Amino acid sequence: MSETRPFTIESFYKYVGEGKVMAAKCNNCGAMFLPPRPACTKCFSKDLQWTQLSNNGILMTYTVIHVAPKQFEAEAPYPVGIVKLGKGLQLLGRIRGVEPSQLKIGMELSIDFEKTSNQLDTLTTWPPWPRYYFKPKT
Repeated sequence: MSETRPFTIESFYKYVGEGKVMAAKCNNCGAMFLPPRPACTKCFSKDLQWTQLSNNGILMTYTVIHVAPKQFEAEAPYPVGIVKLGKGLQLLGRIRGVEPSQLKIGMELSIDFEKTSNQLDTLTTWPPWPRYYFKPKT
């Protein structure tokens, strides 16, 4: 029997740790949500299922972070963008492997994954969840 996970951000990041981008799909009306929610915002049904999305998408918009949160100061400046994945869902994330000056709206990106340590930084409360980022599609 397969594990059933609740439709929460924590579950979303557990899937990220497995190298998957998962969305919630309503079995009543077919609406899909990313990030997941415990109930459909269109018909209010709680009859949901997890659906795996493609790891490829199109850059819709982006910005370059010059003044970063303390835990990311050493990495600034860095780009962050919204990428349209399959089924029309959009996901916000960091973009790596390309200079910000080379980013173009409409360019193809793919998702890659990295692990994080299991310890919280003593200076912050940033969750030690696995992370994803976007990179140019090869």
